Amino acid sequence: MIYLQLCLRGIKPMKALPAFTLTLLALILGSFTLVACSPSSETTTAQYTGDNWDKVLEEAQGQTVYWHAWGGSPTINSYISWVGEYVKETYDIELKQVKVKDTVNVVTQVLTEKTADKNTDGSVDMVWINGENFRAMKDNDLLFGPFATKMPNFKFVDTLNKPTTLVDFTVPTDGYESPWGMAQLNFIYDSARVISPPTSIEELLAYAKANPGRFAYPAPPDFMGSTFLKQVLYETMDDPSLLQQEVTEDNFQESVQGLISFLDEIKPYLWQSGRNYPRDTTMIERLLADNEIDFAITFNPGHASEAIKDGRLPESARSFVMKDGTIGNTHFVAIPYNSGSTAAAQVVANFLISPHAQARKADPNVWGDPTVLGMQLLSPADKKLFDDLPLGPATLTASELGNVLPEPHSSWMEKVEEVWMERYIN
Repeated sequence: MIYLQLCLRGIKPMKALPAFTLTLLALILGSFTLVACSPSSETTTAQYTGDNWDKVLEEAQGQTVYWHAWGGSPTINSYISWVGEYVKETYDIELKQVKVKDTVNVVTQVLTEKTADKNTDGSVDMVWINGENFRAMKDNDLLFGPFATKMPNFKFVDTLNKPTTLVDFTVPTDGYESPWGMAQLNFIYDSARVISPPTSIEELLAYAKANPGRFAYPAPPDFMGSTFLKQVLYETMDDPSLLQQEVTEDNFQESVQGLISFLDEIKPYLWQSGRNYPRDTTMIERLLADNEIDFAITFNPGHASEAIKDGRLPESARSFVMKDGTIGNTHFVAIPYNSGSTAAAQVVANFLISPHAQARKADPNVWGDPTVLGMQLLSPADKKLFDDLPLGPATLTASELGNVLPEPHSSWMEKVEEVWMERYIN
């Protein structure tokens, strides 16, 4: 048990691992009680910088990258397939998406390999990651790098106006993950049914009471369900600046009371009177389309326009945000320390932040994911790629999206999810 506690130092703040995963880890760790918990071994691949990128490209040829990425969106999966086709044709890299439901399982997988001394040729070459999962990998020396800020295309990333490209849920990235998309919480409604949507948590509560059963949010720990709780926390606590610090028992108990009061008060007016919660945002969107509820929740400002295009939502669907701001962040890719294809993974990560790849991803007809790049950093030709993009009928402009609230320290979310599970799961 002493060994287990030492090797999992830093993992405790992440989302609770499934019981079967903990059992597996305990068995594995028990078999290696004589192995020291030393920092991760260096891989056989050299650490690259901008002045030897040709060597990266040369070594990357013929390598296969197993990219572990959330697989719940056909739109996103299609974009990743396009990336795979491009890097195969251009760099002779085989990109294989490993579709995952929860990135915490990828963290567990890499940690298990490290515990077993599998310090080369690991099963994960690149992972779509942010938040507590990045913090867990960083704290446990599970990451290759620093590599991100040394890549040729990083010079296009707008680190000045988009500071979350360098800070992940208050944790400095230090070059161990590469940004590839922006996100901001926004809500979707059907303008044919709702004339004036609520623009604060207080107004949302009033709307729910006046329209019983017409509001729902996904059950945490679904990402959007947890993000909704964080939004409520921002609007109900006296000192939101505390969210940028690691949670303590004292500041949590003082700050969470407004959230609990809101959740208690709105519960009887939720869809199905709060007896059940939608499992994810896909179900929330379907309930909106079926006229069972009035609002959906998304982290992609282009999502509503994309859903209209695909026929999942009516032409009258529109987006809105809270007047005092909504939570926003950056999502990243990282490379595990024991990947056997670090060169190819860097080439893929570098391509993901190229103007070509970013403009395609920002196209609402493709994905609609906001770019991490700064228009002022691009050539006129590359800037035109973005200027020519259609906005989409339900996509808010940057000014309409308004104030971006920084993600709280990831330790807050773990505590909030614990409270929610204890109080609201029947």
